[in-house]
Amino acid sequence: MKNFLIKHWIKITGVAVGTLGGYLYYHFVGCVSGTCPITSNPYNMMVYGAVLGYLLFEMFSSNKKRVKTVKVNDVSENNNDIDKYK
Repeated sequence: MKNFLIKHWIKITGVAVGTLGGYLYYHFVGCVSGTCPITSNPYNMMVYGAVLGYLLFEMFSSNKKRVKTVKVNDVSENNNDIDKYK
C-alpha cells in the first residue's frame, strides 16, 4: 500500500484537488436555477472536478512509457525487399 501511494501520489493529489475545486465551483459559481445538469448538483460537480484534476495532474507524472524505436538498418532492409517486387 505504501509503495502504491508513493508511486501515484501526484494522481491522488490531483483527484483531491479536483474534488475540492469542483465543490468550490458549485458553491461559489454553481447554477441557481437548477437546470444545469453538471453544476446544479454538488456530487456531479465534485466527480467532474476529480476527473479533471486527475487528468491535469497526470500530465506531470513521470511514469511515461517508452516508445520502441526502429533501427535504421531494419528499415533499409525492408525497403530493399520492397524494391525486389517492383
